[in-house]
Amino acid sequence: MPMEAAEVPLLHLNPTNPWRKLAADLNRVNLIALPMIVVTLSQYLQRTSPIFMLGHLGELSLSSASIATSLSNVTGFSLLFGMSSALETLCGQAHGAKQLHRVGTFTYAAILCLFIVCLPVCVLWIYTEELLVFVGQDPLISAEAGKFTIYLIPTLFPYAILQSLVRYLQAQSLIFPMLWTSLLSLVSQLLLCWAFVFKLGLGNPGAALSIAVSYWVNVVMLVIYVKYSPACEKTRASFFSMDVLLSMWEFFRFAVPSAVMVCLEWWSFELVILLSGLLPNPQLATSILSIGFTVTSLHYHIPYSFGAAASTLVSNELGAGKPEGARVAVYAVVVLAAAEFLIASTTLYLCRGILGYAFSGEEEVVAGVKAMVPLLCLSIIMDSTQAVLSGVARGSGWQHIGAYVNLGSYYIVGIPVALVLGFVLDLKGKGLWSGLVAGATVQSISLSLITSLTNWEKQAREARERVFSHKIPVDQ
Repeated sequence: MPMEAAEVPLLHLNPTNPWRKLAADLNRVNLIALPMIVVTLSQYLQRTSPIFMLGHLGELSLSSASIATSLSNVTGFSLLFGMSSALETLCGQAHGAKQLHRVGTFTYAAILCLFIVCLPVCVLWIYTEELLVFVGQDPLISAEAGKFTIYLIPTLFPYAILQSLVRYLQAQSLIFPMLWTSLLSLVSQLLLCWAFVFKLGLGNPGAALSIAVSYWVNVVMLVIYVKYSPACEKTRASFFSMDVLLSMWEFFRFAVPSAVMVCLEWWSFELVILLSGLLPNPQLATSILSIGFTVTSLHYHIPYSFGAAASTLVSNELGAGKPEGARVAVYAVVVLAAAEFLIASTTLYLCRGILGYAFSGEEEVVAGVKAMVPLLCLSIIMDSTQAVLSGVARGSGWQHIGAYVNLGSYYIVGIPVALVLGFVLDLKGKGLWSGLVAGATVQSISLSLITSLTNWEKQAREARERVFSHKIPVDQ
């Protein structure tokens, strides 16, 4: 049973100099967010860079790998990524409360739970070819995509471990070990992919295997760091213990809404790309929307990293019983994120005439991208806002509210608006993307209202009760 409120007192900050606290938090945000940008982007490129190499093998290799990558993202990687986000609440608050042993316990519980989830995903991926044929894809492309996805199965388990370890280290603000291991893994992946695809002639299977090997390399390096680094000494736990098994339910309680929150948003973008194939001149429409999706996806790693900083600071402060500290941390992250998205959107708008040439030499595509840039700028502003506030949600532990917000934003507002503007009002690709912008706008406004109305004292008390629900001695 949770301890009584008297046993988990809140520790209020000295309010005499809030500006000094804000300045300190701005520095802490940068120390977490800037290296996290490199970490998240490196891990993203490990999974997507093989597509660029496979493009040199012909249209069949490229198209099948692209479809397989999209399907694996929707059915596997997004699910594991979303579920592992629960550790941002659990590990972050436990670390703030100085229950350091529980940081390791929650991490091991997450790894076990994610391994269980990987099993049905493996079965689904084995039948990728049959699934694609069933939904009307070309049989030849389906066969190659199915082969690629089967060879991606060995990436699932290291990915589950990797995402858990990332949250474990993030909760302790140990970002630089992840930075170096992610960069080394990306370099190894690029070299392996080049060797497997071009030197050994393994084609798509070789590209998929290079991803698996690089993920395992990343995991092994992080495991060695966690096992031998003095920085992790107090947060290590025994993998084979009853505490780990008992923590699995607590993890699942937060993992399910975390996964729903992430997947609903991720899937909406994939759905719009699929809908673009139903437009007149689908090749042009799909190309323009894919370029827009690529640009916004690459940029998203920046606000997501600010959101990770928000999650870490907010969860640590709440776990420590410092509601005012959590409030100031939110202000600090929002200020920095706003400055970043204004710079990014302004730069993108100024480069609107040449942006398309980075992806295509076709004048029609370049003109279409130029016309889309104002919408892309709005997407960057709204996506940045919601990414940071979603980090606040993960740090606070109200992912279930975020899941409802995302459901309403994208599937009650965003996708219907996209269908009406794209097909009924015949705005084509711009109409489809406008639907995404509408969904992101509703999402950002909703999360902003929820955050502004949050009772931080109540959140801090609930965090303390959650962390101390198992009476483990406070680590010194």
